[in-house]
Amino acid sequence: MNEPIGIVLVSHSPRLAAGLAEILEEITSGAVPVVAVGGADGGGIGTSYTLIHKAITEADRGRGVAVLPDLGSSVLTTRTVLDDHPELTAVVIDAPFVEGAVAAAATAAAGGEMTDIVTAAEEARHVRKF
Repeated sequence: MNEPIGIVLVSHSPRLAAGLAEILEEITSGAVPVVAVGGADGGGIGTSYTLIHKAITEADRGRGVAVLPDLGSSVLTTRTVLDDHPELTAVVIDAPFVEGAVAAAATAAAGGEMTDIVTAAEEARHVRKF
């Protein structure tokens, strides 16, 4: 079986990203490379160009990376990283952070292609909780 597509979680909060990564690792039994990146370079709330670049590189096992940002500058910073590094094979997904990440990781664990992962994550926006 091919290596799964990696998942990168970009949050303003290191703890939020790490907690979601923990859930995804449990759901996928560790079969999907999930890298959490949160916070600014100094460790506070924010985003870091350097940390996002490193996370995308770390998560890629040869089939690319699906990046799920939480909001605002995490989207802008991720897009800047990808614009500056066209050699990176990554897609930024416009999806709910938690629900989209769960759908993306489950699809990646099942061997889904990038288009399947993007679709699953985006469709998570419409899944009702009750």
